[in-house]
Amino acid sequence: MLPDFLLNYTDYFQPLNLFKYITFRSIGALLTALIISFVFGSKIINFLKAMQKHGQPIRDDGPKNHIIFKAGTPTMGGLLILLAFTTSTILWAKLNNLYIWIVLSVAITYGFIGLLDDWLKVSKMSSNGLKSYQKLIPQIIIAFFAALILKENTPVGLQNYLSIPFLKESVFFLGIFYIPFVIIVIVGSSNAVNLTDGLDGLAIVPVMIAAASFGIIVYLTGHINFSTYLQISYIPGIGEIAVLLGAIIGAGLGFLWFNAPPAMVFMGDTGSLSLGGVIGVTAAAARHELVLIIIGGLFVLEAVSVIIQVLSFKLTGKRIFRMAPLHHHFEQKGWAESTIVVRFWIIAVILALIGLSTLKLR
Repeated sequence: MLPDFLLNYTDYFQPLNLFKYITFRSIGALLTALIISFVFGSKIINFLKAMQKHGQPIRDDGPKNHIIFKAGTPTMGGLLILLAFTTSTILWAKLNNLYIWIVLSVAITYGFIGLLDDWLKVSKMSSNGLKSYQKLIPQIIIAFFAALILKENTPVGLQNYLSIPFLKESVFFLGIFYIPFVIIVIVGSSNAVNLTDGLDGLAIVPVMIAAASFGIIVYLTGHINFSTYLQISYIPGIGEIAVLLGAIIGAGLGFLWFNAPPAMVFMGDTGSLSLGGVIGVTAAAARHELVLIIIGGLFVLEAVSVIIQVLSFKLTGKRIFRMAPLHHHFEQKGWAESTIVVRFWIIAVILALIGLSTLKLR
């Protein structure tokens, strides 16, 4: 909105030319989202507390100390994140950019699915909200349309192709399997972040790390000089997503202020499904889906731990982990919550650096 309006007056006030630059607007979006979070954070939390008399229901089969220390904490804190980063994005991004609207649409619709799930949990005072298929089917439908629009608006030479990291301009033709693949990426990313959101501050920092990493990737991918130098696929207009990702980092920092241990509010499915969807659709738009497996490796580990646990129990009657997802396994081993969270943050940073190294190691 701001660049669309202010760039018309650069002849009268030359400093307005700053709004041409994605880097400047990404920083502006970050700071704006952070300010919005600080201004509205306490108000939203007080509203959620008033609406949720007993806070988020705690799983009976989860760690026992959660029942003691986390009972009464409100959920749906993702509303604060959504408010901050969507408002900031609309202010700082160029609204004639299709990629912005694709990512925002996934964020808002996935956030609505998560909101409905959270609301059912608190209204019924049960840790069971929507059934799995009730969440997955709309997620798949939304991801299908996002994948279809991305395919139709990608340069012809890249349509239905998968980029291979570490190899120079190497792509693999997926053909009719491209759209199902992108659906898996978006839905899988969304639910992997959702599974990671189990301890105070655990999910939001890796999300910000992934957002920063993909902010760099989309900026370079959308810049013809940098993409040519790095020998990665050039996608016109994709760099604008960096503004939205900057807004997510700012919203994440603001949310962490209230979510730091002991948390005043939980993100809930409202935030985790939305943020995971954003990371997934961004990776697909930038044709760096495989790099997402590296950068989002922490989320992958959490999701895989659940899959392994379920399969092992069904096939052998035995559990591989003391409890799944993985962070609960370490809780059961006696690790302090803060220890788990900080160590997982460190892992997320290491994986992000490895993922970013794929840009040069070609």
